[in-house]
Amino acid sequence: QVQLVESGGGLVQAGGSLRLSCACSGGTFSVYHMGWFRRAPGKERDLVAAITWTDGKPYYVDSVKGRFTISRDNDKNTVYLQMNSLKPEDTAVYYCNAQRSASPFRPASQYWGQGTQVTVSS
Repeated sequence: QVQLVESGGGLVQAGGSLRLSCACSGGTFSVYHMGWFRRAPGKERDLVAAITWTDGKPYYVDSVKGRFTISRDNDKNTVYLQMNSLKPEDTAVYYCNAQRSASPFRPASQYWGQGTQVTVSS
C-alpha cells in the first residue's frame, strides 16, 4: 500500500531553517501530485506547497513564497520542503500528501503521511 513518511521537523528559533522530507513508497508516484500541508493549533489543514513528479512545477501559497522551496528526487521517491526564514506563524504539524485523478480503471486517490511537528520560537 502507499505510504508517506515525513521527517525533519523540530524546534527552531525564528529566522532559522529546517528541511522536511517525505519518503514515498508503495505506488507509482509519477502519476501523483505531491504537496505539503500544515495544521496549526485550532486551525484547518492548509496547503503550503505542491509539485508534480513529472515536470517539477512548484506552487506556493503567498505566505511562504520566497522562504520555502519544494523539490523532489524521482530516483529516491522523496519530496522535500526547504524552509528558510521561519516565523512563529509557521508553527504547525506538517503533512505530506499525494493525490491523483481518476483513470478508466481506478478511482481518484489521496494519501497522507503521519505528520511532523515544526515549532518556531520567537
